[in-house]
Amino acid sequence: MFDGLKDKLSGFREDVEENAEVEEPAEPDESEETESAAAESSEADQPAEREADAARSPAEGPPAGDDGDGDDTEPSTFQRAKAFATGRIIIEEGDLEEPLWDLEMALLESDVEMSVAERILETVREKMLGESRKQVETTGELVESALHDALLDVIAVGQFDFEERIAEADKPVTIVFTGVNGVGKTTSIAKLSEWLADRGYSSVMANGDTYRAGANEQIQEHADRLDRELISHDQGGDPAAVIYDGVEYAEANDVDVVLGDTAGRLHTSDDLMAQLEKIDRVVDPDMTLFVDEAVAGQDAVNRAKEFNEAAEIDGAILTKADADSSGGAAISVAYVTGKPILFLGTGQGYDDLTLFEPEELVESLLGED
Repeated sequence: MFDGLKDKLSGFREDVEENAEVEEPAEPDESEETESAAAESSEADQPAEREADAARSPAEGPPAGDDGDGDDTEPSTFQRAKAFATGRIIIEEGDLEEPLWDLEMALLESDVEMSVAERILETVREKMLGESRKQVETTGELVESALHDALLDVIAVGQFDFEERIAEADKPVTIVFTGVNGVGKTTSIAKLSEWLADRGYSSVMANGDTYRAGANEQIQEHADRLDRELISHDQGGDPAAVIYDGVEYAEANDVDVVLGDTAGRLHTSDDLMAQLEKIDRVVDPDMTLFVDEAVAGQDAVNRAKEFNEAAEIDGAILTKADADSSGGAAISVAYVTGKPILFLGTGQGYDDLTLFEPEELVESLLGED
């Protein structure tokens, strides 16, 4: 999963290592070590530095880049010499310029949304520019740490413990699913019903997709296979009324969770968006989950943003994550909406629904697992 993005992140690490290693000072030879020892035992700094200090008035303060508080971000020769003398090196702007450009292109090619890519680059630059490291560590480890923090920063936005929220909420918990047609919304409802059952929670399905021909038959098939109750009305009925009946059924039969399907819609479809608004008014769901395909990449990111603006969502489920080599949607959805990815669909079976763990995804992308 996300193999394409893994390769691109690995390439960035290698590029920085190659560039930074060129800048590292070579190991001193025997004569240099003797000179260094003599310099350390002298009672003052090097003559050139003493002359510069004498010529400088006290008001001018120390030169930028030494132990003073100069604002220059570019490390001075003195800083680099000092870093080497203490067993450390410094990452410079020149070490990062080309690798960061390549990383930006790699992220955009992987369908990472522009603002998300920019945020990742900004975080990596902040964590590495001018950063010194012990020579016993590798530049690769420094790059990996910066990438880890940058990716987690955008992926984990808004994250919450889904199971904990179900456990603590008053029952029944009502969850409404929305998104465009054909992205696996109804199948995701069936998968979540099974995920809940595995954790001891009962559920009922309610088919609010009342206009699409065959919608009742599709969700009924899932309900029969899983031995779940389905609440449905005739085609053309009121979606809000169907889900409301689902809530009443759950209350009367001590069912923990109501899973409400809705018609596939675009944010530009005024009548369908009005239906969603009515469901919000009539049912007041505890959660509204947006469903889309991970393989849709940038389209999924744009739709998530538009749906959230039109009818606020609480989280997202990305289907077909096992077939997604780019990873752009998984990287971007939470950041652009401010709402978390909660689950990944990873196959055709009812058990193929994985709780989304940002830390695990980042570790996987960086090859840490």
